[in-house]
Amino acid sequence: MLKSKRIESIDILRGIVMIIMCLDHTRDFFQDLQVAGSPMNLKTTTPTLFFTRYITHFCAPVFVFLSGLSVYLQSMKKTKNELTKFLITRGIWLIFLEVVLNNFLWGFDIRYFFISFQVIWAIGVSMIVLAGIIHLKKHIVLALGIAIVVGHNLIDVFIVDKKMFEYSEHITWDFFWYLFYQRGVMQINEYHYVRSSYPMLPWLGIMILGYCLGRLYAKTIGSKARFKYLLSAGSLMLLLFALLRTFNLYGDPQWSFDVQGSFFESLVSFLRITKYPPSFHFTLITLGVCLIALALLEKVKNQVTNFLLVFGRVPLFFYFLHVAVIHLSSMLLKPFYGDTMYSAINNYENYINREHRYLGTDLLGVYIAWILIIAVLYYPCLKYMYYKMNNKEKKWLSYL
Repeated sequence: MLKSKRIESIDILRGIVMIIMCLDHTRDFFQDLQVAGSPMNLKTTTPTLFFTRYITHFCAPVFVFLSGLSVYLQSMKKTKNELTKFLITRGIWLIFLEVVLNNFLWGFDIRYFFISFQVIWAIGVSMIVLAGIIHLKKHIVLALGIAIVVGHNLIDVFIVDKKMFEYSEHITWDFFWYLFYQRGVMQINEYHYVRSSYPMLPWLGIMILGYCLGRLYAKTIGSKARFKYLLSAGSLMLLLFALLRTFNLYGDPQWSFDVQGSFFESLVSFLRITKYPPSFHFTLITLGVCLIALALLEKVKNQVTNFLLVFGRVPLFFYFLHVAVIHLSSMLLKPFYGDTMYSAINNYENYINREHRYLGTDLLGVYIAWILIIAVLYYPCLKYMYYKMNNKEKKWLSYL
């Protein structure tokens, strides 16, 4: 493999979460939800289904955290003004890609009946805000990141009860509240809806923490010191998660031990933490694992890590390509489930007749499809990785 100055442990971890993310999205498109039901439903889920979904919880926070870390690495090569310009332009570009490209790939609907603000939006808007935050003193930036991650659950009292705001001639302040903190749907008109899947505030906190942790990768800090800090910090976060969760303390809705139920039901209740928006407990367990993984992966170098590096070095390219391949594949397979390919388009007509969306395969079929899709994606990602490495003078590649 071509040599690169990039920090391989970061790209390896990013590659891992990209592949796991692909599993979750394959399940979204391929699984028969009429049979399986929701993976997080305490009464209907199975261990395999639950943990298939649960491991994918680590993808978005790790992806956002590593984006913040990468921003700090960029700051080591750019002036503050150059970095500010880059963050603003890249942030706007990511929001554009989210609204225009990503929503089309998820829905295949040229009329954009349903627009969802997902993780690409969260990264984009966080970068725009971070463009101003980087000008603050370092200790203030760190304090701000910690305050957001630890303290944002204090404003849960302002969460609105209803999950969807109906059509209004004027966009209400509630809509901006959805974009800022609460997941929800807003009806723009009779045929168009907007969903805020990744409200900005908690994800901004995670990105800021990633940016602050980037200092560990400065040339003045050795690998042994970095390993010790990452392992200690990650372990401390997991310990804090266990303590807060066990005693039902601050940071997430309470869980319960059902003495009349099974051990698995109690375990699911314990582990079923809030992702939308990411609670303090959610952030503790996901970033705790992230830091430990960064520590352990730094010294690993083999064929498996070389494979993971391919996906980790082209994350945005992989993201859009994998959604397109998964959606197109599921569309082509619809007739085998007794449905039509048209039903795979997420437009207004199919939304009204939504039962078509849930026809699919079992979980074993999902895993088979996932492995095949990863195999299909490997070669184009490899070619694009080499293209980026051999054409570093092309500035536009930094936006893809």
